[in-house]
Amino acid sequence: MPAFFAFLHHAAAFALVCALAVELITLRQELTVRSAQLLQRVDAALGISAMAVLGVGFARVVYLEKGAAYYFHNAAFLVKLATFILVALLSAYPTVVFLSWRKATREGRAPVAAPARIRALRAVVHAELAGVLLILLCAALMARGIGQLG
Repeated sequence: MPAFFAFLHHAAAFALVCALAVELITLRQELTVRSAQLLQRVDAALGISAMAVLGVGFARVVYLEKGAAYYFHNAAFLVKLATFILVALLSAYPTVVFLSWRKATREGRAPVAAPARIRALRAVVHAELAGVLLILLCAALMARGIGQLG
């Protein structure tokens, strides 16, 4: 069972990274009805994958692996968790923007977005991807037993 949950955790994490990559690539293109709708769908997939990462990760920490006491006494895990929370908070901005485009996309119109807003969205997605890299580093450190406190 722990191996299956590890698989689910990793699959959800890869889906999250793929969604961020698609968002970044799409935000580099001209904003059309089609690209706006794609961003809305991919952002929903990002949210679902993030919830899966969190839920499966919680189950692994509490029920399946070494136990919560082990993980919460590991600096790499604490940085990983804090970074995940930060990335989740950062993702709220694109989500709110993409949701604000619903009326336009439902009417078959491309949403109006100032170039500065698109640049801000790209910057946030870049920051999210940087956060994911830090999470991966922390995961590698944890796998090597690095970061145990006291």
